[in-house]
Amino acid sequence: MLKQSAGVTEAESFLVAHPDIVAVDMLVPDMNGILRGKQLARDYLGKLYNHEGVRLPGSIYLLDSTGQNVTTYDYGTRDGDPDYFCFAVPETLAPVPWSKRPTGQVLASMYQGNGTPFFADPRHVLSAVIERLAELRLKPTIAIEYEFYLLDGEAAARDEIRPAASPSSAFRAHQTNVYGVDDLYEFEELLSDIHAACQLQSLPAETFVSEYAAGQFEINLHHCEDALKACDQAILLERCIKQMARHHGLVATFMAKPFAEQAGSGLHVHVSMLDENGRNVFGGPIDTRIGRPVSDTMRHAIGGLIAAMPESMALFAPNANSYRRLRPGTYAPTRANWGGDNRTVSLRLPGQDEKSARIEHRVAGADANPYLVTAAVLAGIHYGIVNEIEPPAPVVGDAYAQHALEMPVRWSRALDVFHQGSIIRSYLGDRYTDAFATARRFECENFHYQIQPLDYQWYLRNV
Repeated sequence: MLKQSAGVTEAESFLVAHPDIVAVDMLVPDMNGILRGKQLARDYLGKLYNHEGVRLPGSIYLLDSTGQNVTTYDYGTRDGDPDYFCFAVPETLAPVPWSKRPTGQVLASMYQGNGTPFFADPRHVLSAVIERLAELRLKPTIAIEYEFYLLDGEAAARDEIRPAASPSSAFRAHQTNVYGVDDLYEFEELLSDIHAACQLQSLPAETFVSEYAAGQFEINLHHCEDALKACDQAILLERCIKQMARHHGLVATFMAKPFAEQAGSGLHVHVSMLDENGRNVFGGPIDTRIGRPVSDTMRHAIGGLIAAMPESMALFAPNANSYRRLRPGTYAPTRANWGGDNRTVSLRLPGQDEKSARIEHRVAGADANPYLVTAAVLAGIHYGIVNEIEPPAPVVGDAYAQHALEMPVRWSRALDVFHQGSIIRSYLGDRYTDAFATARRFECENFHYQIQPLDYQWYLRNV
């Protein structure tokens, strides 16, 4: 029996409220966090909500970053590339303001013909980890922060990558102006349109910040007690920013390190944990070493996150460019450690009282898949709580100058540690762990064999 999405009337109500809509983008996030899918005619939308579903090949979740099939495993070619059934994710159906013709969008998840979740759908991967916490009667609350760059669209079309010039003043920033409020006004029309689009699509964007490099910004989402919904909002926010930037003739990039000498872009996950009574179990007595409330549960969660961090790096840094960001002294963590209000550590504790006690996980790049990042974070927390893992002492001061567990900061090594590890594998499952490692290794090897311009600069005349 095929799964039937809840709220069939959601589609009907949407079409009544938006009689001009002629098409709806059906979106599925692949392992790289890239939204794929198809555009549905208005009259076809109902299939996403009834027992029929909309069929797509399962390999759509298992492509490399360029969109090609991975030839080193049995998905997409050797298995005949079979179709499975997609159904709408409730409460994600919304109009899009950037299309020339009236269009909507909706997230979808994939299921097999018997109604069981398709193993490669990142939403299902995350759901399985959330269920493990639910067995402990714990519910994670998640807030996600994204950093990104705005680039000159015309220059990018010529393969010239530089920060965008202000549409209003034509000024192009060339220096860091962190938290500069006036920089926000240089892109006032775009940011206003992003805010309006977020309201239209029920995406709870809270703040915009001018970040630590020319053309770099940060946007924060409001915390959400549904971790899966928080990631749905995050990936739709990323799409919203990209599409509104394109609408204004700019490029919004979530590459981890678009400029070698400028700050990288991160995806930071804030997480607290509620019990069945709504109490934040991370809140506890003040740890005098860092001046922050830390319960035994939070301490064990930190211990688990640190233990799982080396294995998780392949998820936090999923492609070649991801590892350009992981350099000491750049606010991008390279060691597994924790501390109080300290941005040089990988696990920061910004909460000042029991109610706001939370862990800010700062390792992942903005190019990572938010579902898989959150799955790894919650897996580490669960592992630490269940096994009562004690963390090392917290860091006070500059974390880059202090010893801690080293993380793999080269892509090939990170894939080895991920594939050979036991902690994250026990949460993601053997099948998904093997598929992810194989797919990312395929891309890693292909990237390695490409001749880069630097090869000619360093070696053409010198060797």
